[in-house]
Amino acid sequence: MIPINNLLIPAARKGELAVLAELIRQGADLETRDEKGYTALIIACYNNQYAAAELLLKAGADVNGADSGGNTALMGVAFKGYPDIAELLISFGADLDLQHGNGGTALMFAAMFGRNEMVKLLLAKGADKNILNRGGQSVMDMARLQGNDEALQLLV
Repeated sequence: MIPINNLLIPAARKGELAVLAELIRQGADLETRDEKGYTALIIACYNNQYAAAELLLKAGADVNGADSGGNTALMGVAFKGYPDIAELLISFGADLDLQHGNGGTALMFAAMFGRNEMVKLLLAKGADKNILNRGGQSVMDMARLQGNDEALQLLV
C-alpha cells in the first residue's frame, strides 16, 4: 500500500479534487515534498490547477513554501503566466517579495518571461520593483536584457 503522503503531489499535478480531499481528510502532510522539494501546492499552481490549489490553501498548505531552490508557488505562476492563481495565492497571503536562491522574485520572473499581465498584477498588489538579485540586477535590468519593452514601461 502506498503511503498517503506519496499520493498528494500526483493528485495535485492532475487536479484530482476528490483524491486530494480524501487525502486531506485522512491527514496527509500538506508540506510533503518530492525530490526537488516541490509541495503539492507548488505543483498544483505550476500545472494551472486552480481548484486544487484553492483546496490545498483552504486546508492549510503553506502559501509561501519554497522548493529546494527557494522557488515559491507565486514565482511559478509568475513564470508560467497564471494571473488567476496569482490572485488566489495573494489572497491567502503570498509574500510578493520573497527571493529564491539567486535572489529573483516573482516580479522578476514575470518580466523576464514576458508575462506582462503578471507584471501589472504584481505591481498593483505592491510588489517591490527595487529589489536586486544576487548579481545586483533589478527587475528593470532583467526586462531590458530580455527586450521586454512593455514591462519596462510598466516599471517606470
